[in-house]
Amino acid sequence: MLNKFTSAFGVSGFENEIRDIIIEHNKNKCTSYEIDNMGNVIFYKKGINSYHNKIMLTAHMDEVGFIISGITEEGALKFKTVGGIDTRIIQNTKVIIGENRINGVIGAKPAHMSKEYQPVKVNELVIDIGCKSKTEAEKIVNIGDYAMFNSEYTEFGDGLVKAKALDDRVGCYILSRLMDNQYPNDVYFVFTVQEEVGCRGASIVAERIKPDYTLVVEGTTCSDVPHCTQYNYSTVLRDGVALSMLDNGSYSDRELTKFLYDTAVNNNVPVQYKRVTSGGNDANVLQVSGNGYKVAALSVPCRYIHSPVSVASFNDINSCYDLLYNALSKENNLWSC
Repeated sequence: MLNKFTSAFGVSGFENEIRDIIIEHNKNKCTSYEIDNMGNVIFYKKGINSYHNKIMLTAHMDEVGFIISGITEEGALKFKTVGGIDTRIIQNTKVIIGENRINGVIGAKPAHMSKEYQPVKVNELVIDIGCKSKTEAEKIVNIGDYAMFNSEYTEFGDGLVKAKALDDRVGCYILSRLMDNQYPNDVYFVFTVQEEVGCRGASIVAERIKPDYTLVVEGTTCSDVPHCTQYNYSTVLRDGVALSMLDNGSYSDRELTKFLYDTAVNNNVPVQYKRVTSGGNDANVLQVSGNGYKVAALSVPCRYIHSPVSVASFNDINSCYDLLYNALSKENNLWSC
């Protein structure tokens, strides 16, 4: 399932393919589901008890990518980035363009022809699709088409996986697994759109559902790599699910976060705290929607995030699932009332 999710097309604003895959995989697991006007998918699973509190889990379907903005006379494609992409990592990478899945390569003026090396800017890059002219390129690609990284899902090493879009198809994968179970409370499993361009999909969800508690399931930065000192680590691969305290956009509810941490410890689930406050996710807007909601963020550490070669550990993925399963399944005083 993770292979299928990460391989799917789903650049922000063009989530049709990944949304259809998620619906097909999960439509028979829940009481009902719907697609709202933004394109978010909301699955509702009725609780086995008559508790008042509603719980909402979210994961965003979209991924960073590119949008075609022009075609040169020579048949190369000009483009803009969609979401946060460091241009230093995209030169000479493979991409797939549009519904017809046209293959292309991002290229620039060769380094040996430049007077001095400097990081290239997006407007200095093009996508080469092998065409000889603008007329030829226009037959297969349109301005406004989206492009995604072309990256093969690969399991390697000691329980690791390499893929594009682990942020946040790993969250979509975890929510889909959680839907296999029954829970005491009513639970809403929400797959949001356009998180990478400003959390736009999530901005309408909370006020629609009015949950008592919201859990945002994400992929987050992991900086335990060579030449990065330990005090700069965001998270550590294989150390378990990461709980956020605060970031650039939100404060996690302290009571809810402590409950999640204690649940992990009491059930021998590996857990860590995210050590930096940079970044953000759908919690940014969910926390301040309407009159405000209790929100906590749980993340799977991902090395080389927002690239075609993001890396995660199945140990961390499973610990995120295990923590959420135990939190949702067992009777507790926090939300079973």
